[in-house]
Amino acid sequence: MNNVLGPRLRLWLSGHEEELVAFRRHLHAHPEPSGEEHETTDFIRERLEVAGLEPRVLASGTGLICDFGTGDGPLVALRGDIDALAMDDEKDVHYRSQVPGVAHACGHDVHTTVVLGAGIYLSHLLNELPGRIRLIFQPAEERVPGGALDVIADGGLDGVDAIFGVHCDPKLDVGNIGLRAGAITSAADMAKVTLIGPGGHTARPEQTVNLVDLAARVAIELPDRVRDELDGLGPIKVVFGALHAGDAPNVIPTHAVLKTSIRTPSVETWEALPAAFERAVQKLLAETGATGECEYVHGVPPVVNDEEATESVRRAALDELEGHHITEAIQSWGGDDFAWYLRETPGSYVRLGTHNPNGNHSPHDLHVGHFDVDEGAIPIGIRLLTAAAYNRLRELA
Repeated sequence: MNNVLGPRLRLWLSGHEEELVAFRRHLHAHPEPSGEEHETTDFIRERLEVAGLEPRVLASGTGLICDFGTGDGPLVALRGDIDALAMDDEKDVHYRSQVPGVAHACGHDVHTTVVLGAGIYLSHLLNELPGRIRLIFQPAEERVPGGALDVIADGGLDGVDAIFGVHCDPKLDVGNIGLRAGAITSAADMAKVTLIGPGGHTARPEQTVNLVDLAARVAIELPDRVRDELDGLGPIKVVFGALHAGDAPNVIPTHAVLKTSIRTPSVETWEALPAAFERAVQKLLAETGATGECEYVHGVPPVVNDEEATESVRRAALDELEGHHITEAIQSWGGDDFAWYLRETPGSYVRLGTHNPNGNHSPHDLHVGHFDVDEGAIPIGIRLLTAAAYNRLRELA
């Protein structure tokens, strides 16, 4: 192992871990939703400047990019997402969210802290780096189609040879790292179906199109019909999360609206889904007497980890995290806009175990009001990303 890692990195962490935990807790207590991360951006910028770095705020107004290193060597990027979710924080801890209706319930505060810590440590090694580092603090990951596209449009991937990031996984114990070459997440799209009928009186439903019955039929039948249109191209999930039809109990409405999420782990299926969804809706409605309109929104494609970059992370983790467990990550049905980066440059997205196995509660899922992490995951994540970035620079140099 090179002497920039191992005991030297652990010694640095021992002197900075308390500060980094406090940094994470500040973010957790002051969350900001997608596109509104102004105080978060300033907080990160100030800490980077204290470290002697020169971050640049993105043209979108939130989020930052920070480069350092010398020479013309390879460029490796580390990405952390900085936005929070529009939901309440239901934990009883002193660092719980102070902003009603906004919470870091997906671990973005941890991701940001891990990238910050890895970046600050690596920035002290300018004369020892075999290349250059770019830190990406990305806004609006939770907003479709994702702030990664803003980063890319702002030149955030220009010249990047590899990119790495971590995502909290509350189903993995602290000390466990989940790696997977190929697709590790799924595409996540959304669609709205508007049904239109003549309306009528509930006393005489046979004389009109009962749009409430039809809406229920669409919610039940459409998922299978979309699968049929794709003819086994790949697995999908079509799940309706909203249905609204009418207001009065004795009036058959003229409009009904259904909203659904559509997910698939297959890039090929994702690309075929908009047309297949439209065909399925129109065929279902063809003999009902109602008409329908579809609004299909492509969200994010699957995160597809590069095999070589993932193996590079595995080698780095085996060296730096000896004694910890490296597992095969399960492909998630969730989506993440890290996918956009990996369509532009090789890289790997890693699962970071955050569950305390000695705690008195079962693992919480992401996006729930009681979500929290064992903060022992922070130094592990920093060690992992530091080793992954340094290892890949050496391999590419």
